[in-house]
Amino acid sequence: MSERRAEFERDGFIVIPGFASASACEQLREAAEALVEAADIASIRTAFDVRGQRHGEDPWFLESGGEVRAFLEPERDDGHARVNKLGHALHDRVPIFDQFSRTPELAALVAELGVAQPRLLQSMVIFKHPRVGGQVTAHQDATYLYTEPQSVIGLWFALEDASLDNGCLELLPGGHRLGLRKRYRREGDRTWTQILDARAWPHDGWRPVEVPAGTLVAFGGLLPHRSAANRSARSRCAYTLHVIDGVAEYAADNWLQRPPDMPLRGF
Repeated sequence: MSERRAEFERDGFIVIPGFASASACEQLREAAEALVEAADIASIRTAFDVRGQRHGEDPWFLESGGEVRAFLEPERDDGHARVNKLGHALHDRVPIFDQFSRTPELAALVAELGVAQPRLLQSMVIFKHPRVGGQVTAHQDATYLYTEPQSVIGLWFALEDASLDNGCLELLPGGHRLGLRKRYRREGDRTWTQILDARAWPHDGWRPVEVPAGTLVAFGGLLPHRSAANRSARSRCAYTLHVIDGVAEYAADNWLQRPPDMPLRGF
C-alpha cells in the first residue's frame, strides 16, 4: 500500500499541493466565466439552497445530470444575481473540462486510491463569490451519490487560493469511520432526505484546508466536510469532480441520473 493510500484510508482524505498548474487553473476559471456570460442568468430561478434543499423540487436541477446548468446564490450581491455553481456534466460537455478531468496523472491517482473501474459521474465549478458565496453545511457526498459498496471519491481542485477568510474547505479527519448519516433520495420529480443517524457531527476536530491555487484535495464519500460563507472581498473558485467505481451499484434512487444515451465514461 502506498503512503498516500494509507493516509487516505486513515484520515479519509489527502491534500496534494501543485497538482494543477497555474495556467490550467486560469483556463478553467476563464472557461467557467464564459459559460456564465453565455447563459441567460435573468431567466434562471433556481438557487442552490443547501439548507432548505428547495432546488431539489426543480426540474432545472433534477435534469442536470447530463447537462451544464447554472444555479444561483440564494443571496443577492447589491441587488445582482450571482451564480453559485455550474453543474453537473462539465467533464463530458465542455472540452477543456474533459481534458482537465481525464489526464493520466488523475487516472493513476484514482487507481492508487483503490478505484478498480473508474466512472466520472459529476463535475461542478463552485464560485464562492465575494460577499455572497454561500455556506455549505457539513455533509457526506455518499448521501447524494450513493453506491453499494460505497465508492464515490471527491476530487476538489482549488482554482484560486482558499483560506478561512474566503470559505475554504473544512474536513473532519477520521470522520469517514462514523458511518453514513443521511440518504438524499428521489422518486420521479420528488426528492427527500432519509435520516439514518440523527446524531450531530462533532463540534471539535475540524481541519481548515487553507491551500494555494492548484492544490487537489481528494476525499472519500463518507468524509464529513463543509465550508463557511465567503464574506471577504476575494472569490474562492473551485472545480470538483466525483468518481465512482463501476464494480459498485449506483443507486437507482439517487437524485443524479444520466440520460440513457449518455453512459458514464472513465478516464
